[in-house]
Amino acid sequence: MPEIPDGISIILLTGRFVVVDKPAGLLSVPGKGEANQDCVARRVARAFPQATGPLIVHRLDMATSGLLVLALDPDAHRSLSMAFERRAVSKRYETLVSGDLSTLGTAGEVDLPIRTDISRRPLQIVDDVHGKPSQTRWRLMGVEHGPTGPRSRVEFEPITGRTHQLRLHSATPQPRGLGCPIVGDDLYGGEPAARLMLHARELSFPHPDGGDDILARSPTPF
Repeated sequence: MPEIPDGISIILLTGRFVVVDKPAGLLSVPGKGEANQDCVARRVARAFPQATGPLIVHRLDMATSGLLVLALDPDAHRSLSMAFERRAVSKRYETLVSGDLSTLGTAGEVDLPIRTDISRRPLQIVDDVHGKPSQTRWRLMGVEHGPTGPRSRVEFEPITGRTHQLRLHSATPQPRGLGCPIVGDDLYGGEPAARLMLHARELSFPHPDGGDDILARSPTPF
C-alpha cells in the first residue's frame, strides 16, 4: 500500500478511490498563497502518481479531522461527486461541546438558513432572508466533566453540507441552535483547547462500480 507522509493514514484503498484520515490542522485543498499549498489533495496526488483526472470529491475544514474520500480516475470522481450532490452519502461526526445538552433531550435536529458573513470571511451567520437551508441531526452520547464545567459528547449527522455548518449549529443560541459551541472553536466562541474537537468518524457512500455501499470508520482521537 502506498505511504502518504506526515500524518495521513489510508483507511481504505481500491483501484477507483482512496479513503484517508485527515489530521486536524491540514487543508483539504490548496489555499491562497505559497504558504498554504500543502494539503490532503496534493499529498494523495504524490502518493498515487498513476491517478488521472481530479482527485478531491469533498472537503473538511482545516481544523476538523477525519475521513475523506478521493477519486483516482475521472469516472470515479464523477460518480462520487454525483452521490454527494444527490445526498446518497452518509456522514457522522463526533464532537465535544461546552455545556450539558441533556436539558434538550437525547436527540434532535437543527434547521437554520445560513450564509457567509461577507465582511468577516470565513465566518457564517444565520440569515432568515438570504441564508441557504442547513440541517443537522444530533444525538447525545454522554455528558463529561471538563476543566471549566460540563461537556457533552455528541454525534452529528449533517443532512446538508454547508461551510461551518456543524460549528454554527452548535454555537447558535437555543432554541434554534444547540447553544453550546464546540470545544476549541476559536471562530464561534468555543472554550480554548489544543484543537477543534470535531472528527468525521464515519463515511458511507455508493461504490462507483455499483453494488453495496462502502462504509469507512475512523476512531475519534479525543
